[in-house]
Amino acid sequence: MSKATATEAADISCALYDMPEVDNAKRKRDRAAAAEVRDEIFFRQPESESTAAELQRDKILFKQPESTHLGDCPICFLPLEIDPYKSTMQSCCSKVICKGCHRANKLRGVNKNLHHTCLMCRQPTPRSKKEINMYSMKRVAANDPVAIQERGKKHYQEGHYKGAFEYWTKAAELGNVDAMYLLSLLYRDGRGVEKNEGEEWYQLEEAAIAGHVVARFTLARNEKSRRGRTDRAVKHLIIAVNLGCDYSMKALQQCHTNGEVDDDKFTAALHAHQTAVDAMKSPQREEHANFERSLEAGGVVLCG
Repeated sequence: MSKATATEAADISCALYDMPEVDNAKRKRDRAAAAEVRDEIFFRQPESESTAAELQRDKILFKQPESTHLGDCPICFLPLEIDPYKSTMQSCCSKVICKGCHRANKLRGVNKNLHHTCLMCRQPTPRSKKEINMYSMKRVAANDPVAIQERGKKHYQEGHYKGAFEYWTKAAELGNVDAMYLLSLLYRDGRGVEKNEGEEWYQLEEAAIAGHVVARFTLARNEKSRRGRTDRAVKHLIIAVNLGCDYSMKALQQCHTNGEVDDDKFTAALHAHQTAVDAMKSPQREEHANFERSLEAGGVVLCG
């Protein structure tokens, strides 16, 4: 890394960690107040009646989201698939597009002998890790929540959990739903921050409310295994199934076999799941999937 690049990285890092645009004292007061409400909800005595705060929270928590937190591909306007390997993030602008559109753009460049550019911002595709890192740092400096969340992932993968916590906290405050889910894991495991069950569940619920199906599935599993509340687990699974989540469908199927969900609810969820899955299909996405299957059949290892 050049001296200028290193200095730029240091400036960006300092700007992120100090977060001058946020009143830190106010932030701490707000988080403390929120923690009191969460403690009331998550740690009330089992024999006590449901509080008004809990009932209101449940009304929000169990409302069916219109879509997953991923939203639609900005090119074909079809819902992005839940499998993260079926979409790709553009490092230049942090936009996420489906791999069907991504491959179509590549083929267009090859057929017309064009240099491959981003479909969203038209920047040249980075050709090296150095260029990717440069784009990423610029997006972080611009307070891009996706880029900040991705930077947190890099810290986590390198074992720098405190750094991951700082980046994901910042990204979550900017509305990044993946960061909310990832924060729940840090609070659960006590990595980069003290273990805190209330914060773990709160971050999971915030992500689930926003349409994060992995967070929703995790809540279902936790409700059943850690709190023995099968009825709430089933509600979570049905919401995730309605959004097209395959592994939640398998879990709901097991609940149906166990007699924990009735036939009518299971049948309705089954139809909703198929409708959601069908809405994510397109000829371009199927063409890309066939292309990847042909590579795998030839022994080529795909990295996502």
